[in-house]
Amino acid sequence: MTDYVTILGAGLAGSEAALQVADRGVRVRLVEMRPTVPTPVHTTDACAELVCSNSLKSMKPESAAGMLKAELDALGSHLMAVARECAVPAGGALAVDRAAFAREVTARIEKHPLINLVREEAPSLAEAACGARALIVATGPLTSDALAADLAAYAGGGHLAFYDAAAPIVMADSLDTERLFRQSRYEDGAEVGDYLNAPFTREEYDHFIEELIAAERVILRDFETRDLFQACQPIEEIARKGHDAPRFGPLKPVGLTDPRTGRRPWAALQLRAEDAHGSCHNLVGFQTNLTFPEQKRVFRLIPGLEQAEFARYGVMHRNTFLDAPRLLDSNLHLTAPAAASLGIPVFIAGQLSGTEGYCEAIRSGLHAALAVLATLANTPLPPLPTETAFGALLSYATNPETVDYQPLHVNFGIMPPLAQRVRNKRDRYAAYAARGAEALVAYVRDLEQAGLMPAAHKDACDD
Repeated sequence: MTDYVTILGAGLAGSEAALQVADRGVRVRLVEMRPTVPTPVHTTDACAELVCSNSLKSMKPESAAGMLKAELDALGSHLMAVARECAVPAGGALAVDRAAFAREVTARIEKHPLINLVREEAPSLAEAACGARALIVATGPLTSDALAADLAAYAGGGHLAFYDAAAPIVMADSLDTERLFRQSRYEDGAEVGDYLNAPFTREEYDHFIEELIAAERVILRDFETRDLFQACQPIEEIARKGHDAPRFGPLKPVGLTDPRTGRRPWAALQLRAEDAHGSCHNLVGFQTNLTFPEQKRVFRLIPGLEQAEFARYGVMHRNTFLDAPRLLDSNLHLTAPAAASLGIPVFIAGQLSGTEGYCEAIRSGLHAALAVLATLANTPLPPLPTETAFGALLSYATNPETVDYQPLHVNFGIMPPLAQRVRNKRDRYAAYAARGAEALVAYVRDLEQAGLMPAAHKDACDD
C-alpha cells in the first residue's frame, strides 16, 4: 500500500507544501527537474530560487500583502519564517537575500526525514501519480514542455500561457554614488533610506524614453503584446503606452526629494539591494525584453548608471497557468473530468494555479497541503473565509463566473465589502485587516479541531 504524496516542483509552492505535509507525518516524494533539465532563468538547482524580484512586498499590517504575511505566520509557514531570517533592508517591504533564502529552504527540505527530494523530470501526470496517494503539481511558470503538453491534455482548452519578465541586476560598486541618493518614499529627513534613487531631469528623461522605445528587442516565437501579464509589463512596453507613462509607474518621483536640488526630480528609478551585503541592486520595475547589448546601452543612460556593470540582464520567459475558474475548486483540486482517470486526487499550487506573487505562491502551497491532508484523513477541509487575504484571492480565482481570467495578487479590490462604508482609505484598509485577522483566528481554530495543525504549532499558538 502506498503511503506517500508526490509533489512536482520544488519552487515556493512545492517547497512549502512538502514541508507542511511532512510535518504532519506523511512521507513526501518531491520531484524537481533542475539541474537535470534547466530553465531559461534559473541559475542554481536550489529549492525556492527567486528568479525575478527579491521582494515579497509590503509588511504593513493594514495592507493586503501584510494581511497575507500574517496569515502565513499564523499557519506556521516554513518559507515565511525563512524569509524573515534572510531579510535585507527594503523600507516597509520584506525583501530577502535570495541566495541565502534558497539555501536555507533547500537545507530544511534535504534534512527532513520524511521528504525524498528527487532530481528528475516528470514527463506526465500519470507517471507522477503512479504509487502515490495524492499529487500536487507546483511546477510553476516554467513547467517543462513535456509536462505542460500532458497537463493540457487533462485540462483541455483551459491551458493558457503568457509571457513574464525579469528586471536587470547591477553591481553596487559600478554605480555613481555622487549622483544617486539613498531614500525611501516619504521618509523623514533624519532616516536612512533603503533604496538608491537615480534622479532624472526632464531632458534626461526625454532622451532615455526615446532611446528605450527605439531599442532592439528580443523576438520571441509566438510572442504577442497581448500575452504580457499586466503586473510584469516590460518597461519598454509601458513607455510605448505614452511618453510619460513610466513617470506614473516605475519611474514615479512622488515622495522623493533630490538632496542636490532640494526638489522632487522629474522622474526617478529606484534600486533595491539584492543581498544582505548590498553588493548588487535590482532595477525596481524594470522588467525588460531588450537584447542584452541594448540593455547595457540604454540603461546606462540612467543618471548614476553610466558605468553600470550587470550581474544579470533582464529576460523574458514563458509563464504557464491554468484557467482556474473553470478547472479548480476552492481546495485547488483539479476538477477536469479527464483528471479522474489518474485514480488519485490532483491539486494545483503556485503560479500554475492562476495566482500571482511570491507570498501567494507560498500560501497556495500551504493550502494545497492542507487539502491533501484533509483528503487523506477523509475529513472536510474547513472553508477558508473570504475575509482573509488568500481566501478572497481563492474565491476570485475559482469563481466560474470570472471571464477571461488573468492571474492576480492579493488586493483589497477583491475582498468582500465592509458591513459599513468607510470613506477614509487608511481607515478602510485597517478595517479590512482587522476583519481578516478575526476571521483568521476562527479558521486556525477550525483547522485545529479538524486535526490538521501539527502539534508543535498548536502548542506555539497556545503559548
